[in-house]
Amino acid sequence: MIQIIPAVIVKSFDELVARLKSVEPYVEAVQLDIMDGIFVPNKTWGESADLEKLKTNLFLEAHLMVAEPAKAVGEWLESKVGRIIVHWEAINNFSDLMEKTHQADKEFGVALNPETPIEALEPYINNLDLVLLMSVNPGFAGQEFKKAVLEKIKALRQKYPTVKIGVDGGINLDNAKEVIAAGANYLAVGSAIFSSSNAGESIKSFKKSFI
Repeated sequence: MIQIIPAVIVKSFDELVARLKSVEPYVEAVQLDIMDGIFVPNKTWGESADLEKLKTNLFLEAHLMVAEPAKAVGEWLESKVGRIIVHWEAINNFSDLMEKTHQADKEFGVALNPETPIEALEPYINNLDLVLLMSVNPGFAGQEFKKAVLEKIKALRQKYPTVKIGVDGGINLDNAKEVIAAGANYLAVGSAIFSSSNAGESIKSFKKSFI
Protein backbone atom coordinates (compact mmCIF):
# COMPACT_ATOMS: atom_id res chain seq x y z
CA MET A 1 0.00 0.00 0.00
CA ILE A 2 1.23 3.48 -0.89
CA GLN A 3 0.99 6.04 1.90
CA ILE A 4 0.88 9.81 1.54
CA ILE A 5 2.16 11.26 4.82
CA PRO A 6 1.82 15.03 5.29
CA ALA A 7 5.10 16.35 6.71
CA VAL A 8 4.46 19.16 9.17
CA ILE A 9 7.07 21.85 9.83
CA VAL A 10 5.71 24.43 12.29
CA LYS A 11 6.93 27.04 14.75
CA SER A 12 4.14 26.68 17.32
CA PHE A 13 1.70 24.17 18.76
CA ASP A 14 -1.28 26.23 17.54
CA GLU A 15 0.09 26.02 14.01
CA LEU A 16 0.49 22.27 14.42
CA VAL A 17 -3.14 21.87 15.51
CA ALA A 18 -4.36 23.87 12.53
CA ARG A 19 -2.36 21.81 10.06
CA LEU A 20 -3.47 18.51 11.53
CA LYS A 21 -7.11 19.58 11.31
CA SER A 22 -6.65 20.48 7.65
CA VAL A 23 -5.46 16.97 6.71
CA GLU A 24 -7.10 14.66 9.26
CA PRO A 25 -10.12 13.75 7.09
CA TYR A 26 -7.86 12.63 4.24
CA VAL A 27 -4.97 10.65 5.76
CA GLU A 28 -4.27 8.19 8.54
CA ALA A 29 -0.81 9.42 9.59
CA VAL A 30 1.25 12.60 9.83
CA GLN A 31 4.96 13.21 10.21
CA LEU A 32 6.06 15.84 12.73
CA ASP A 33 9.35 17.37 11.61
CA ILE A 34 11.38 18.29 14.68
CA MET A 35 14.48 20.44 14.12
CA ASP A 36 16.86 21.76 16.75
CA GLY A 37 18.71 24.44 14.75
CA ILE A 38 21.98 22.53 15.26
CA PHE A 39 21.82 19.32 13.23
CA VAL A 40 19.96 21.36 10.61
CA PRO A 41 19.90 25.17 10.29
CA ASN A 42 16.17 25.50 10.96
CA LYS A 43 14.47 25.36 14.38
CA THR A 44 10.86 24.26 14.80
CA TRP A 45 8.28 23.60 17.47
CA GLY A 46 9.41 20.54 19.39
CA GLU A 47 7.64 20.25 22.73
CA SER A 48 6.62 16.60 22.97
CA ALA A 49 4.55 17.24 26.12
CA ASP A 50 2.22 19.49 24.08
CA LEU A 51 0.80 16.39 22.42
CA GLU A 52 -1.04 15.55 25.63
CA LYS A 53 -3.36 18.44 24.75
CA LEU A 54 -3.90 17.15 21.23
CA LYS A 55 -7.14 15.41 20.29
CA THR A 56 -6.65 13.44 17.10
CA ASN A 57 -7.08 9.97 15.67
CA LEU A 58 -4.06 10.39 13.42
CA PHE A 59 -1.04 8.14 13.77
CA LEU A 60 1.82 10.49 14.59
CA GLU A 61 5.50 9.99 13.91
CA ALA A 62 8.36 12.23 15.02
CA HIS A 63 11.14 12.83 12.49
CA LEU A 64 13.96 13.98 14.75
CA MET A 65 16.45 16.18 12.89
CA VAL A 66 18.49 16.84 16.01
CA ALA A 67 22.12 16.72 17.09
CA GLU A 68 21.40 14.68 20.24
CA PRO A 69 18.92 11.98 19.19
CA ALA A 70 19.41 9.88 22.33
CA LYS A 71 18.05 12.66 24.52
CA ALA A 72 15.28 13.52 22.08
CA VAL A 73 14.17 9.91 21.69
CA GLY A 74 13.77 9.60 25.45
CA GLU A 75 11.46 12.61 25.49
CA TRP A 76 9.37 11.60 22.47
CA LEU A 77 8.90 8.03 23.70
CA GLU A 78 6.84 9.54 26.52
CA SER A 79 4.49 11.20 24.02
CA LYS A 80 1.63 10.09 21.77
CA VAL A 81 3.81 9.40 18.75
CA GLY A 82 3.78 5.85 17.42
CA ARG A 83 6.99 6.01 15.41
CA ILE A 84 10.37 7.64 16.01
CA ILE A 85 12.64 8.46 13.06
CA VAL A 86 16.25 9.44 13.72
CA HIS A 87 19.05 10.40 11.36
CA TRP A 88 21.83 7.92 10.79
CA GLU A 89 24.32 10.79 10.56
CA ALA A 90 23.56 11.90 14.13
CA ILE A 91 23.61 8.50 15.86
CA ASN A 92 26.47 6.91 17.75
CA ASN A 93 24.44 4.38 19.76
CA PHE A 94 22.16 2.95 17.10
CA SER A 95 21.35 -0.42 18.65
CA ASP A 96 20.53 1.12 22.02
CA LEU A 97 18.09 3.62 20.51
CA MET A 98 16.40 0.97 18.41
CA GLU A 99 16.02 -1.39 21.37
CA LYS A 100 14.74 1.37 23.65
CA THR A 101 12.15 2.43 21.09
CA HIS A 102 10.90 -1.10 20.44
CA GLN A 103 10.73 -1.81 24.18
CA ALA A 104 8.41 1.18 24.47
CA ASP A 105 6.18 -0.50 21.85
CA LYS A 106 6.90 2.19 19.26
CA GLU A 107 8.14 1.82 15.70
CA PHE A 108 11.72 2.81 14.87
CA GLY A 109 12.82 4.31 11.58
CA VAL A 110 16.07 5.73 10.27
CA ALA A 111 16.56 8.58 7.82
CA LEU A 112 19.52 8.77 5.45
CA ASN A 113 20.73 12.09 4.08
CA PRO A 114 21.29 12.25 0.30
CA GLU A 115 25.03 11.59 0.54
CA THR A 116 24.76 8.59 2.91
CA PRO A 117 24.88 5.19 1.17
CA ILE A 118 22.20 2.60 1.93
CA GLU A 119 24.95 0.13 2.88
CA ALA A 120 25.30 1.99 6.18
CA LEU A 121 22.08 0.37 7.40
CA GLU A 122 22.69 -3.20 6.28
CA PRO A 123 23.56 -4.66 9.71
CA TYR A 124 20.26 -3.38 11.13
CA ILE A 125 17.80 -3.16 8.28
CA ASN A 126 15.77 -6.28 9.10
CA ASN A 127 14.89 -4.75 12.48
CA LEU A 128 13.82 -1.37 11.14
CA ASP A 129 10.19 -0.38 10.70
CA LEU A 130 11.05 2.27 8.10
CA VAL A 131 13.97 3.48 6.01
CA LEU A 132 13.43 7.14 5.12
CA LEU A 133 15.55 8.30 2.19
CA MET A 134 15.99 12.06 2.10
CA SER A 135 15.63 13.55 -1.36
CA VAL A 136 16.72 17.01 -0.17
CA ASN A 137 19.23 18.23 2.39
CA PRO A 138 17.11 18.33 5.56
CA GLY A 139 16.14 21.58 7.22
CA PHE A 140 13.67 23.48 5.08
CA ALA A 141 10.49 22.82 3.13
CA GLY A 142 10.15 23.67 -0.54
CA GLN A 143 13.51 22.39 -1.78
CA GLU A 144 14.09 20.83 -5.17
CA PHE A 145 13.90 17.04 -5.38
CA LYS A 146 17.27 15.30 -5.85
CA LYS A 147 16.72 12.66 -8.54
CA ALA A 148 19.76 10.66 -7.42
CA VAL A 149 17.56 9.21 -4.67
CA LEU A 150 15.73 7.14 -7.30
CA GLU A 151 18.73 4.84 -7.73
CA LYS A 152 18.99 4.44 -3.96
CA ILE A 153 15.32 3.45 -3.81
CA LYS A 154 15.74 0.89 -6.59
CA ALA A 155 18.85 -0.62 -5.01
CA LEU A 156 17.24 -0.86 -1.59
CA ARG A 157 14.03 -2.38 -2.95
CA GLN A 158 15.93 -4.94 -5.02
CA LYS A 159 18.05 -6.06 -2.09
CA TYR A 160 15.31 -5.89 0.56
CA PRO A 161 11.93 -6.56 -1.11
CA THR A 162 9.86 -6.25 2.07
CA VAL A 163 11.42 -3.19 3.73
CA LYS A 164 9.22 -0.11 4.11
CA ILE A 165 10.87 2.63 2.06
CA GLY A 166 9.94 6.25 2.58
CA VAL A 167 11.09 9.27 0.61
CA ASP A 168 11.10 12.76 2.07
CA GLY A 169 11.81 16.07 0.35
CA GLY A 170 10.65 17.85 -2.76
CA ILE A 171 7.86 15.36 -3.50
CA ASN A 172 5.19 16.75 -5.81
CA LEU A 173 2.66 15.57 -8.38
CA ASP A 174 5.31 15.66 -11.11
CA ASN A 175 7.69 13.19 -9.46
CA ALA A 176 5.49 11.09 -7.13
CA LYS A 177 4.78 8.39 -9.71
CA GLU A 178 8.48 8.05 -10.51
CA VAL A 179 9.34 7.68 -6.83
CA ILE A 180 6.69 4.98 -6.39
CA ALA A 181 7.82 3.17 -9.55
CA ALA A 182 11.36 3.07 -8.15
CA GLY A 183 10.06 1.13 -5.14
CA ALA A 184 8.97 3.59 -2.45
CA ASN A 185 5.74 2.87 -0.58
CA TYR A 186 5.67 5.93 1.67
CA LEU A 187 5.86 9.56 0.52
CA ALA A 188 6.40 12.35 3.04
CA VAL A 189 4.90 15.45 1.44
CA GLY A 190 5.16 18.95 2.87
CA SER A 191 5.04 22.01 0.63
CA ALA A 192 3.00 20.35 -2.11
CA ILE A 193 0.21 19.89 0.44
CA PHE A 194 0.49 22.85 2.78
CA SER A 195 1.42 25.50 0.22
CA SER A 196 -1.70 24.71 -1.77
CA SER A 197 -4.95 26.58 -1.21
CA ASN A 198 -6.68 23.36 -0.11
CA ALA A 199 -4.64 20.68 1.66
CA GLY A 200 -7.37 18.07 1.35
CA GLU A 201 -7.74 18.49 -2.40
CA SER A 202 -3.98 18.31 -2.79
CA ILE A 203 -3.89 14.97 -0.95
CA LYS A 204 -6.72 13.67 -3.14
CA SER A 205 -4.72 14.64 -6.23
CA PHE A 206 -1.70 12.70 -4.97
CA LYS A 207 -3.80 9.61 -4.34
CA LYS A 208 -5.40 9.80 -7.79
CA SER A 209 -1.97 10.10 -9.40
CA PHE A 210 -0.96 6.54 -8.52
CA ILE A 211 -4.28 4.68 -8.61
